[in-house]
Amino acid sequence: MQPVPVRGLIPQLPRRAWLILGGDAVSALGTGLTLPFFLIYLNQVRGIELGTAGPILSTVAAMGLVGNPVGGLMTDRFGARWPAVTGLVLAAAGTAAMIGVRSAWQGFLAAGLYGLGAAITEPSFQALVGTSVPTGRRSQVFAVRHASLNVGLSAGGLLAAFTVTFSSAQSFVTIYLLDAATFLVLAVVISLATRGHRQASPIAAGDRRVPPEPQAARGYREILTDRVLLPIWLSVVGVFAFGYAQLYSAYPILATRTGGLDAAGLQLTLVVNTVTVILAQLVVLRLMDGRRRTRGFALSAALMAAAWLIVLWAATGTAGSSAPAGFAVAMFVFAVGETLLSPTLPAIVNDLASDSTRGRYNGAYSLAGTTGIVIGPAVAGTVLGAGHGPALFACMALVLGLVALRAFRLERLLPASANLVAAASAGSAVQVGQGEGTRDG
Repeated sequence: MQPVPVRGLIPQLPRRAWLILGGDAVSALGTGLTLPFFLIYLNQVRGIELGTAGPILSTVAAMGLVGNPVGGLMTDRFGARWPAVTGLVLAAAGTAAMIGVRSAWQGFLAAGLYGLGAAITEPSFQALVGTSVPTGRRSQVFAVRHASLNVGLSAGGLLAAFTVTFSSAQSFVTIYLLDAATFLVLAVVISLATRGHRQASPIAAGDRRVPPEPQAARGYREILTDRVLLPIWLSVVGVFAFGYAQLYSAYPILATRTGGLDAAGLQLTLVVNTVTVILAQLVVLRLMDGRRRTRGFALSAALMAAAWLIVLWAATGTAGSSAPAGFAVAMFVFAVGETLLSPTLPAIVNDLASDSTRGRYNGAYSLAGTTGIVIGPAVAGTVLGAGHGPALFACMALVLGLVALRAFRLERLLPASANLVAAASAGSAVQVGQGEGTRDG
């Protein structure tokens, strides 16, 4: 097989899609500046006890339980543009308010405002991303978004390393102001990129169907009749609760306390994860050309399960001197699993939705992720606190394995038009239709 040039790995997306993704990467850079230091800032700079600072951080995720459904409903009623911009302005205000935090109630208020804004933005932004390309390009655009997010977060973390001094409150003021500014940059980009644009999805080449006229959103009861959405929702909760959420909660604790990694070793394994995502995302996307999204999702969950089993092997003494390498391998495997998730489930959700329900479908998807992020650390804290870390990782691997098996059940429920990754580098939009063949049978 001839090697694929780097240029051939980059999907051909419309200019509007690249503008939106570029703005998103800038916003991610701002998040990378501040998120790793959230607890440190509240505790060491503002003097708030860790027992209170932790719940303040949890408030950011908890606000998603309200903001995600609201953002989805607003998107269907008013279009994706203004809910996205409104959410970004709220998030910028919450981030800027962190500068003035001197007490716990102020921390909760700022974190709540930031979390609500980010939560309202997510489903509307997902809808914008999904409609910025023809239907056959959705896997590509969501995969590129995942890669660009990691680039932005990594760049922000690197910049923070040269900007933040724990003894200097002013350095924290600087990064929070920069973070707030990046939210506003994305708001401006969305306003300009979507000016005069209809919410209806671009039509794929050769597809002469007329987009349905937008209808007033009637709440979430309408989409709950979709029998495919519930298994997707539960799968997303499972992957986030026992996959993503544990990457920065249970994994660092088990790797350091039980596995003996020091802080530098732990950080190195997390760098392996991030770099792998950035370098592998487009390669994995190319390898998925013509394959079923459900197969990619099943492999994603299976790889995350395998990663936790490797962590378990490395942490419990079986690995011996190979333990540090074992943790690095686990983070590599987990990262490959991430790159398989991004072109699959978000694209499926947007293909299942009509233009009049797209916001609520993305709101439900975002809410599933938020629910997992809220549940995951709570479960990890309880189980790890009771001294059952190895059992936790064994159970998490089992749950993710069951999610992978469930993906094959989902495959039988999905229409073929929502379950195929079109060619990433084709020169024109590809219509995904019933009856098109796949490479994996």
